[in-house]
Amino acid sequence: MKHRKRKLTAAERQSRRERKKKFMTIFINGKQKWVPRPPLVDGLPIEEFIARNADPIWSHENGIWEFMTPDDET
Repeated sequence: MKHRKRKLTAAERQSRRERKKKFMTIFINGKQKWVPRPPLVDGLPIEEFIARNADPIWSHENGIWEFMTPDDET
């Protein structure tokens, strides 16, 4: 007969939920690795959030020129 899988305690379930929020599993060379999840702002990666919401003056002050688009000089 097989043994039944034991149920997790409330503390174990809570720690598992927190661990899943902090880390994600990726495959490197056919092996699973846990890596920290990238930080998100309103569900978007930080770079994408900045690209959508930053004005040109803020981008210039903080040295993020790759997100700035040149204005048409016509």
